[in-house]
Amino acid sequence: MSQPTAISGPDFGQGIPLSNIPDEGVLAGHVNDTPVLLARVAGELHAVSATCTHYGAPLAEGLRVGDEIRCPWHHACFSLRTGEALHAPAFAALATWRVETVGAQVFVHPASTETPAIVRDASQPCPHHPGRIVLVGGGATAFAAAERLRSRGFAGSLSMLSADSDPPCDRPNLSKDYLAGTASEDWIPLQSADFYTEHAIDLRVGCEVTAIDLAAHSVTTQDGNVFEYDALLLAQGAEPIRLHLPGFDHPNVHILRSLADARALIAGVAEAASVAVIGAGFIGLEAASALRTRGLEVHVIAPEALPLDKLLGEALASHVVGLHRAQGVVFHPGCQASAFENGELLLSDGQRLAVDAVLVGVGVKPRMALAEAAGLTVDNGIVVDDCLRASAPGVFAAGDVARYPHADGSARVEHWVHAERQGQVAADNMLGAAQAYTAPPFFWTHHFGTDVRYVGHGRGWTSVEVDGSPADGDCLVRYFRDGTLVAAASIGRDQALLEIEEAMSR
Repeated sequence: MSQPTAISGPDFGQGIPLSNIPDEGVLAGHVNDTPVLLARVAGELHAVSATCTHYGAPLAEGLRVGDEIRCPWHHACFSLRTGEALHAPAFAALATWRVETVGAQVFVHPASTETPAIVRDASQPCPHHPGRIVLVGGGATAFAAAERLRSRGFAGSLSMLSADSDPPCDRPNLSKDYLAGTASEDWIPLQSADFYTEHAIDLRVGCEVTAIDLAAHSVTTQDGNVFEYDALLLAQGAEPIRLHLPGFDHPNVHILRSLADARALIAGVAEAASVAVIGAGFIGLEAASALRTRGLEVHVIAPEALPLDKLLGEALASHVVGLHRAQGVVFHPGCQASAFENGELLLSDGQRLAVDAVLVGVGVKPRMALAEAAGLTVDNGIVVDDCLRASAPGVFAAGDVARYPHADGSARVEHWVHAERQGQVAADNMLGAAQAYTAPPFFWTHHFGTDVRYVGHGRGWTSVEVDGSPADGDCLVRYFRDGTLVAAASIGRDQALLEIEEAMSR
């Protein structure tokens, strides 16, 4: 959850020497009790608030690139000129401050603590914009696209059709703070219901799209409604893989994808003493950490000898697993579940675990049946070009469901920030931008107070270099494929990881 940025540095309201402001980077200070950044941008002085609007990270510890400042925690990006939130996961702008130069002294004064409002003027639609846009999905991608469309001045009809029972929420926290009980539910929605009303976003929850008619430019929902579109974004994401095993239809066998899933899991373990997590990927282990924080006995069942080894490498994977073991999580490596009966989970090696609940976290699969039935090109995802355009005019796909050009081939990435950023690029391109999506994937994962941040697409790496010590909370791990850097992970090396991300972007 967000934490206040500490007050440090000079009081800009009292004035500082002009010579103190560096030509590169930023100068951190404050005005009264508010942290502020001061920067030279193309010879002009600009001041913005110093706290990331996503989770409250101190932006002074981030990375400046040109006229942008990038968040050290989750890599949101802001304009130093205007405070605008340029790239997810932040959407709210930074407050801006008025800078005054008097002789050799610089003073910063409050200008406006209000963030710029989303622009919407239906009386003067842009002639180059589509009239009707339909977004299929209610997760990170669709939300980011809707927000970006309105902020770019799109004044036409905008519908978001979501099969989920709740409005878009902060899904990463469903397996972190919310599941652990350290974040209340009112912190989870990405926006209040008023946001969608105020910005004329027709959000329909519990609305399953059942067919796309590419010739008629329309989609049909389960209740028979038809929505015509000039541009369509497919952002259904991915769905958890379910295990069809004996007893796995029991009410206390859970998956974790939506807010409704998280509520059901929390209710299911309210009176429980023990739980089994099947699968030891990031979601499974984050959930194990959260459930252990609740005081439950936690068993993790995984087919791998060392979970996360293929993605993180032995050193970092061993450290993450060690964090869990130190907190009492019991691992059952080299095992699979066979059945859940009479309060016991049967494992492939013959063990019987007495558990009150089971969480299945063995991966997800893209929701592409709708696109395939419509005749769009699919290949373990909806195939798109570098501008996220699908194989039919006016149709885009983004997020977990999209297979897009990456490096020398293609990739489908299942990360939250990646989904939001693709949603933003898809929105820009629906308005005619023709912008290629080139951002390297980024995600973070949290285990018992330790954050691991990761940038790049490292599957299939052939060698690993570790600088520092994971155990000391200070390391940077680089992943190479045949000598080429393809990904990096860090604990406590936030700026170094930002620098690698910037190099990858170039």
